[in-house]
Amino acid sequence: MSNVHTKLDQVTALTRRLRRDYPDETRAFLSFLQTAEAGKALNLRFKELINVALAVAAQCEWCIAFHVEQAVRAGASRDEVVEAGFMAVIMHGGPAYMFQTPLFEALDESLPEQDV
Repeated sequence: MSNVHTKLDQVTALTRRLRRDYPDETRAFLSFLQTAEAGKALNLRFKELINVALAVAAQCEWCIAFHVEQAVRAGASRDEVVEAGFMAVIMHGGPAYMFQTPLFEALDESLPEQDV
């Protein structure tokens, strides 16, 4: 299993465990997440690109794996995802630059590279 798929499986397992052991807190978090994502001013592709940038800046490999996959599913191109990653570098510097590594791992698995 790939590193990215392992991360995504870990997200699912954690959510399942938290729903079982801490249902009120988890329900509140997931409800907030759905409410925040339901806004109409930004389309889903754009929101996921923002989430990609934030995930890179936060240096969260699980978040990167999840939001790159979601951005690709929402129609984001390879260049859009990479550009979002660079926006994180602008705001977060060198550490965000290095977290482009898991971004590319997630992107390569979610959207196979075209002939380069």
